Amino acid sequence: MCRLFALHAGRRVVTATFWLLEAPDNLAEQSRRNPDGTGLGVFDSDGQPVVRKQPIAAWHDAAFATEAHDMTGTTFVAHVRYASTGALDAVNTHPFLQDGRIFAHNGVVEGLDVLDARLHELGVDGLVAGQTDSERVFALITATIRATDDVGAGIVEAVGWLADHVPIYAVNLVLSTATDVWALRYPDTHALYMLDRRDVAHTRLRMRTPGISAHSDDLTTEPSVVFASEPMDDDRWQLVRSGELVHVNADLQVTKKLAFVQPPRHQLRVQDLTPEAAASQHP
Repeated sequence: MCRLFALHAGRRVVTATFWLLEAPDNLAEQSRRNPDGTGLGVFDSDGQPVVRKQPIAAWHDAAFATEAHDMTGTTFVAHVRYASTGALDAVNTHPFLQDGRIFAHNGVVEGLDVLDARLHELGVDGLVAGQTDSERVFALITATIRATDDVGAGIVEAVGWLADHVPIYAVNLVLSTATDVWALRYPDTHALYMLDRRDVAHTRLRMRTPGISAHSDDLTTEPSVVFASEPMDDDRWQLVRSGELVHVNADLQVTKKLAFVQPPRHQLRVQDLTPEAAASQHP
């Protein structure tokens, strides 16, 4: 299963070091569980997006797997990929960048021919450079944001359209600008957690899971809000409710909205997926 990670440090520019494709303790095991790419997106001190990603597995290049990406910014998005659709190349590796926003997704959306037709109708099919369902979902969200001029409303409208028109297994996502982060868990297929560190304890921020580990000296005494696919060594993680959209603004104010009460109209089960897609969704 792909791993999502997002961090918002408010208006403060911080330094965070992320190790993607976990190393060194269980490097071989983790690289084989998430073999298809790793990426990190950040907004720098000037509010400009920077995305680094590689369609490479740790067991192909252990040096890359253990490399620390030292980047500074206000918001971060990280992703470790287990491909369900799309070739193993950079264009299909998360996170994606559109209209100055960074996006990563965990799940499976089918009916891509229907989705492609909708993107063409909206005039945004040119935003899709690769073959993944994730980039198409992002393009649909981008189109609705352009129409509504509201990121949260755009996410809800786009995912609502998906829920009504195409088969969905999961649409867990994080979307970031230089000032805001949005996270959605839908439906309850996969977990998504939030860690509220706005009332920061004076202990070093150090988090680790089989998917992603991170540490930061800067964030020890700086407030932040973190999202991840699983708890990362802290007992204060909160499970985001199914259908809940969480928004964190530049002042680290957190707003939660239960955007989807009902499951998708065409909810997929794991046995409905192709063998490749089913394999990509295992924990």
